[in-house]
Amino acid sequence: MAEHEGEREREPVVESVVDKITEKTHDHHSSSSSSDSDDDKLDAVKSKIFRLFGREKPVHKVLGGGKPADVFLWRNKKISAGVLGGATAVWIFFELLEYHLITLVCHLSIFSLAVLFLWSNASNFLNKSPPKIPEVLLPEKCVREVASGLRIEINRGFAVLHDIASGRDLKKFLAVIAGLLVLSLVGSCCNFLTLLYISFVLLHTVPVLYEKYEDQVDGYSEKAWIQIKKQHAVLDEKYLSKIPRGPFKEKKKD
Repeated sequence: MAEHEGEREREPVVESVVDKITEKTHDHHSSSSSSDSDDDKLDAVKSKIFRLFGREKPVHKVLGGGKPADVFLWRNKKISAGVLGGATAVWIFFELLEYHLITLVCHLSIFSLAVLFLWSNASNFLNKSPPKIPEVLLPEKCVREVASGLRIEINRGFAVLHDIASGRDLKKFLAVIAGLLVLSLVGSCCNFLTLLYISFVLLHTVPVLYEKYEDQVDGYSEKAWIQIKKQHAVLDEKYLSKIPRGPFKEKKKD
């Protein structure tokens, strides 16, 4: 009888322990499900945020990733500063000092060949080891990859020009014309080397500043884009929609 009474006293204790365990597991599942739902809501909100130029990837991925993107985004400040300083020195050397590229290449080649030639011949008389000159060979795979990439980009540019010349996209036509006008104005103010240097400096400053102030820039860009769309709608209603267009036949899909 005493044993049966002991077992009856243990049963409610065991049931209370089981109830506590089930409550904890239920709370854990509910918290994990709520966190999953919160993550889904956060992803949905992020996907709805306006991004400049409609990008969906981080700035690092947009720049191609890898070491070039690290240099442009100043992941390693010493390397980025060295690259930008080298480009600045080259620009000063050619633009301000008015040194010519062909002359510089010839003078450097003459100096290097003379030093190596004298060193190689003097080593025989001085009983010293001659300089080890490495053989430089371009790998065929690398050249093919570069040529293939250039071919794809050139064909893409030709396709864009073909679409514009065919009158398919008025917005793209106006954007390209505006870009060419701006480029012609900049080209009239400076030469090709200065334009290349300005582009190089912008690549080292604009992406890193945009990555730092991304949310603020995207907010202002969204407001500006809304105003542009409103003005374009008014312009299209008053003028562009009244421009006569020829019949356009779509290409048959294979």
